[in-house]
Amino acid sequence: MTDAFDISETLDVKGESCPMPVVKTKAAIDDLGADEVLEVVATDSGSMSDIDGWATGTEDVQLLDQVEDGDVYRHYVEKTA
Repeated sequence: MTDAFDISETLDVKGESCPMPVVKTKAAIDDLGADEVLEVVATDSGSMSDIDGWATGTEDVQLLDQVEDGDVYRHYVEKTA
């Protein structure tokens, strides 16, 4: 876990496989306000590239960091507007 971000909400998608981590991340981001940070906790290794690709192609979203911790992958996504 990181202390670098003020996490507004944590989304647990452990056990979910593609495309559900991205689908649920998008839905959770839609519910956040500007400048809020979503922490996504996943066990699907493909979520590293999937969430990165989604964030890169999505306006008003910035991927702040991704952390691999054994079999758990943490993604920090900020809603920018």
